[in-house]
Amino acid sequence: MSKEYNRVYNFSAGPAVLPEEVLKEAATEMLDYEGSGMSVMEMSHRSKVYDKIIKDAEADLRELMNIPDNYKVLFLQGGASQQFAMIPMNLMKNRKAAYIVTGQWAKKAFQEAKIYGEAIEVASSADKTFSYIPDCSDLPIPEDADYVYICENNTIYGTKFKTLPDTKGHTLVADVSSCFLSEPVDVTKYGVIYGGVQKNVGPAGVVIVIIREDLITEDTLPGTPTMLKYKIHADADSLYNTPPAYGIYICGKVFKWLKKMGGLSAIKEHNEKKAKILYDFLDESALFKGTVRKEDRSLMNVPFVTGSKELDEKFVKEATAAGFVNLKGHRTVGGMRASIYNAMPVEGVLKLVDFMREFEKNNG
Repeated sequence: MSKEYNRVYNFSAGPAVLPEEVLKEAATEMLDYEGSGMSVMEMSHRSKVYDKIIKDAEADLRELMNIPDNYKVLFLQGGASQQFAMIPMNLMKNRKAAYIVTGQWAKKAFQEAKIYGEAIEVASSADKTFSYIPDCSDLPIPEDADYVYICENNTIYGTKFKTLPDTKGHTLVADVSSCFLSEPVDVTKYGVIYGGVQKNVGPAGVVIVIIREDLITEDTLPGTPTMLKYKIHADADSLYNTPPAYGIYICGKVFKWLKKMGGLSAIKEHNEKKAKILYDFLDESALFKGTVRKEDRSLMNVPFVTGSKELDEKFVKEATAAGFVNLKGHRTVGGMRASIYNAMPVEGVLKLVDFMREFEKNNG
């Protein structure tokens, strides 16, 4: 007997919407993956069956992102937040690093790095509640800084680096959690590019780290735990300990879905189309206003407000009842936020805009 599912339009910032096609395929394989008689969440990570799953996932990701051979792909645990410590522990050879603070997550990474060495804030947009990306064309980066750190897309504040900072020859480290696989990327511009997958790639519990091989050394900070050494995981092909096996399996399915969609150039067009629909409405609306400087707007996260806390609350409540869920904005911004990741269909954004237009008519 088939069951009808009452799917909502999920605008959550993460854990977020996944492609329905991927979820259905995973559902059919839940009890018996490819004749193994087991679910992927039951099988040994040392088995031949699972070895193929993780190797295929890496191969598909390399193809999608055109990752050069001198970069390792690591499937790790601990989320993006664990990388806030892992990066300085592994890369802070001179005990000095430059941080560009454009939101909550970059700020947390900056604070964490201070534990391990001299973290220097070389640019910030805190003066205007992180509603823009600062000019990063001529930053005061110390010559002996080990790396320059950015959070490329700011989930909470809805900003995105459209141009990468001039690092003056220093290694660039980027947290791309909320724009991961949303558009083509030149991996060679980064020393480390990483992201928690729960926003745009898979279920929570996996962080993917793409790191240039010369940055993977035995030379970590004294006291670095074994589990927080990149070399340990790189040498073991992400299988040093039991990995988040089921999460990686779902990520692998999302990679195949992206390839089927036409790759990252095609998904960027899809994302630009969705974002334009929502931003065009916000720009013409008399009630709703976007909170981000136009040139710095994210394709993934769109914060907006009415200007009235009461109206914001009313909107979120009515939207939820109408099947548009998780639109409440982060407490530091207020208002609303629509996260329109890869798996959000154009139809979902069109219907949200129709709902917003009707709400404006009734409450404007």
